[in-house]
Amino acid sequence: MLKTVPFWTDQVPRPADLPVSSALPAEVDVAIVGGGYTGLNAARVLAQHHTSVAVLERHTIGWGASSRNGGMTTTGLKLGATELFSQYGDRLGHAFWQAALDSIDLIGEIVADEGIDCDFRRNGHIEVAYKSAHFEAMAKHVAWYKEKLNHTVHVVSQADLRSELGTQAFYGGLVDEFSAGLHPAKYVFGLARAVARHGAQLCEETAVTKIDQQPRGFTLHTSKGTIQAREVVLATNGYTDTLIPKVKRRVFPVGSYIIVTEPLSPALQRELSPKGRMFFDSKNFLNYFRLTPDGRFLWGGRNDLSTDLDLHESAKRLQAQMVATFPQLKGIPITHSWTGQLGLTFDLMPHIGRVNGVHYAFGYGGHGVSIATYLGTEMGKLLCGEKTSSPFAEIKHQTMPFYHGRPWFIPFAAMYYRFLDRIM
Repeated sequence: MLKTVPFWTDQVPRPADLPVSSALPAEVDVAIVGGGYTGLNAARVLAQHHTSVAVLERHTIGWGASSRNGGMTTTGLKLGATELFSQYGDRLGHAFWQAALDSIDLIGEIVADEGIDCDFRRNGHIEVAYKSAHFEAMAKHVAWYKEKLNHTVHVVSQADLRSELGTQAFYGGLVDEFSAGLHPAKYVFGLARAVARHGAQLCEETAVTKIDQQPRGFTLHTSKGTIQAREVVLATNGYTDTLIPKVKRRVFPVGSYIIVTEPLSPALQRELSPKGRMFFDSKNFLNYFRLTPDGRFLWGGRNDLSTDLDLHESAKRLQAQMVATFPQLKGIPITHSWTGQLGLTFDLMPHIGRVNGVHYAFGYGGHGVSIATYLGTEMGKLLCGEKTSSPFAEIKHQTMPFYHGRPWFIPFAAMYYRFLDRIM
């Protein structure tokens, strides 16, 4: 029977002994709205600096995208490296690229320092070419990566791709050894334990309904009462609501859908992905796929940008795509189908900033495992008084006319990207 819950938390449920607070504190230095990667990493830094901090989560810790993603930490951002340089110039282009690399290293440091066993492995990723023209562009970019970024990537041709991937469906790919994979639920619950161990308070089932700015801080009204805070961080990314309308107008949710198979035989695992890489294709409506740490095949995609597709229907669609790409998976049962919400901004860039005195970080565009870790950590440093120089704070944060919380433009964007995938 198909389970319509995230595989990761079905396999590794929220620990029953997770040290959460039974009561809402009356006052803290910093209140963080959102108990995912962004909020927990900010709280970790703050608590390490002996700042009193409460993480206020509407549901349970890690309920949102932090337990619903594909567990891929790949280099770069939503915008490609060459686009970063063409749009923002050399200085910021280098800074954005380096931040993306640093974010993956940072995860490695955190899981080592905190003793978090989350199957973090630097197995690299491959962007596979959906069309022959895409592979030709990849091949041309290899020298650019080395000369401009001092970063080594290489291409693998269609003829040689079988050594990396058990399919003939693609025209080759671009290999980047720097990237990694992990188990999202193990990571977020490990972070939560570390945050509590350092002294932060975790408050679950605590919906923040209103934030009032006061002369010396803020009053947060929640489903469990009120709490006073000197500073407030909004760490809700793709689940940002209208709590602060000016913030909501700068980010919008996009649905991403995932299925996993039952565990595969070791021989089939080796045939599909002998090196355990992370994979995604070169379409705008991309698919991404990998082996899970326990040997299942995970297949995800954004065939529709909406957040409310029926999970049984999306599973059928995703399974058809997966089997068309990997015929050897025909007849292999699908055990889980679920969805999560990405946070996208109108320039497709992550942002960190402040509105009405409230700090925020969001807009990870599918790179949230690593960039949320990075920007959450940067936020914590900022609120501790450390000097930070995040390039994401330097760019203007855009919105769209007539957008006040309902993303009316999503169907039009979906049509546009489908059209691009047909012609390019």
